[in-house]
Amino acid sequence: MTAPTGTEGLQAGAALQCEASVPPTLKVGEPVVVTFRIRNPTPQTLYVLKWRSPFEGQPRSRFLEITRDGVEVQYQGPMIKRGDPSAGDYASVPASTADTKGEAELAIEASLAYDFSQPGTYRIAYRGPLMDATAQESEVPRPLAQHRAMPVECPEVQTTIVAP
Repeated sequence: MTAPTGTEGLQAGAALQCEASVPPTLKVGEPVVVTFRIRNPTPQTLYVLKWRSPFEGQPRSRFLEITRDGVEVQYQGPMIKRGDPSAGDYASVPASTADTKGEAELAIEASLAYDFSQPGTYRIAYRGPLMDATAQESEVPRPLAQHRAMPVECPEVQTTIVAP
């Protein structure tokens, strides 16, 4: 019997878990920074493609869903056309153990790519899934045609932008 590879080696239904936070109130013009805490509940380190996710560090694609008072806020950042990823395009999320939670904490300044200049109530959600994930470091990087998406559950957060 051969050892399972990639996402096949993970428990059925395994997914990274996500919590997001944002300050409850901000003034117009202040940076809107969303902090994501992504937890790996599996006993294996996972290697995830950073593209179109909080792992990218800053918005480089439309991976967030943002509304102001129920109306969609359009993404205004760069749209990057990409070929196959390199090993540097992957991040590792450590396994959960008895001693560690297996977490990654990532801060994204959403206001770099979305317009928060109008007062109102903003709802922000990560649009997942991750484009590619594997439990086998030797499989990184994989060509686009071999990517295996992984779901991420991340409830939306809300902030109110007020006039200065």
